[in-house]
Amino acid sequence: MASATFLSTLSLANKNYLLLTPTHACAKGYTNNFRVSNLPSIVVRKEGSVRSQGFVAMQEKGGSTLSDDSRTKTPHVLTVAGSDSGAGAGIQADLKACAARGVYCSTVITALTAQNTVGVQGASNVPEDFVAQQLKSVLSDMQVDVVKTGMLPSVGIVKTLCRTLREYPVHALVVDPVMVSTSGDVLAGPSILSTFREELLPMADIITPNLKEASALLNGMQLETVDDMRSAARLLHNMGPKNVLVKGGDLPDSSDAVDILYNGHNFYELRSPRIRTRNTHGTGCSLASSIAAEVAKGYPMLSAVKVAKRFVETALDYSKEIVIGNGPQGPFDHLLRLKSHSQDCHRQQPFDPSDLFLYAVTDSRMNKRWGRSIVDAVKAAIDGGATIIQLREKDAETKDFLESAKACLRICRLHGVPLLINDRVDVAIACDADGVHVGQSDMPACVARTLLGPEKIIGVSCKTPEQAEQAWVDGADYIGCGGVYPTNTKENNITVGLNGLKTVCMASKLPVVAIGGIGVSNARAVMEIRTPNLKGVAVVSALFDRECVQTETRKLHDVLLGSNIGST
Repeated sequence: MASATFLSTLSLANKNYLLLTPTHACAKGYTNNFRVSNLPSIVVRKEGSVRSQGFVAMQEKGGSTLSDDSRTKTPHVLTVAGSDSGAGAGIQADLKACAARGVYCSTVITALTAQNTVGVQGASNVPEDFVAQQLKSVLSDMQVDVVKTGMLPSVGIVKTLCRTLREYPVHALVVDPVMVSTSGDVLAGPSILSTFREELLPMADIITPNLKEASALLNGMQLETVDDMRSAARLLHNMGPKNVLVKGGDLPDSSDAVDILYNGHNFYELRSPRIRTRNTHGTGCSLASSIAAEVAKGYPMLSAVKVAKRFVETALDYSKEIVIGNGPQGPFDHLLRLKSHSQDCHRQQPFDPSDLFLYAVTDSRMNKRWGRSIVDAVKAAIDGGATIIQLREKDAETKDFLESAKACLRICRLHGVPLLINDRVDVAIACDADGVHVGQSDMPACVARTLLGPEKIIGVSCKTPEQAEQAWVDGADYIGCGGVYPTNTKENNITVGLNGLKTVCMASKLPVVAIGGIGVSNARAVMEIRTPNLKGVAVVSALFDRECVQTETRKLHDVLLGSNIGST
């Protein structure tokens, strides 16, 4: 489930490859950290006209506004908000949302709160002069693109912010007018309202009030329908912000989550199915921060809002069964990681070189020839004693391969056996496999490491000491050396022989598994080269081009045990 440092976009043009996009490509059915199905709809309204659009494209034409000179600059959001000790909202939510969206986030803390899933138990404002000092420290040095505001608990702090932004202008200002927490606790008094209206809102590129906050800014106006939300958006726009997003999460009698975006010309009605969950603490902060993050990347406002809304919906859906705290409103997981790691069956153990002992590599053509599925083949190999599984399915369609990989992963996790995917980093990410194995002509190990993260297993095929050295430099966990003997599973595969295997093993800083033409008849000879780094053998035909995979695996397992390789 990522990042989560989230990743650079990797587009694999072949139709048989999935599309990897930021974030952490924790893909598991997600693209850009949101689902590629169940897309919400958007209705664009002009005065007197309505037209529906499919919510598929996440960016309008000419979406990126970044100049050529700034393409290498790291997008940077500064959040000016209060600290939440429970880490569900406020500064903490802003940091997590920006990290999930792949931008850098700095902070100016305006207040300290004592709060949890039950509510807010206490709050203490940061002195205005120290807020000013924090603002100057960041803005004078760190090339901030977008400032996002949250809890601004005093008139003096609002004025300090406005004054500082006039001195240090930024590309955009996103204002989340936090006045009441989602648990109902008052976080800003009515005396701040006039300062918001007169000084802060006219500087804003977008404001993101919920129904209660919009009502407060409009002197108690009742907001009970979508039409009320449109009226509120127009009135708020008249106060000066370039865009207004009125959030309808609390709209009564609505089965959808409806938000209204107004830019002074068009109304955009963004609808999506309402997610039933208690884990909604910090949704407002996270949405505003995500909008700020997308604007910092250079996206226009409408695209930024759509992407941010989709991201929050995905995180809420993913987190709906997480239990943190005893109160009525829990936090959610921005990085899409907590749920999988909370279950023992999904908990990945660190890589153990001894797992290379009997390395089973599947082959789709062999399985087809013997009339067995990949799932049946993997289960039989594990029952026979295989200690690690690699899925090498060159002929399978991506959809079928992914579903099979997920089924194989369940079996492997049940038995504590690592599952790797050959070459297909996209499939490994999508099914949350334990790692990948790449060849010399495949994706470099260093790129695979960037995409998969530090905890996954990466193996590299090597024939020379130089390749073994590069695999170590690139962050691989092990190397596969071969072919040791001639094999029919790969065309034009150059063999290295036992001497070549020994040379690579002696030079390698990584554990080695021997591969290529190995079976019951010659596995002992391979292991008897007696080098400490040689941890096992990888086999294809000797297991899967046979009538009974379990029996052949057991025979080879016994041979390897008899070679006493554990004593090397």
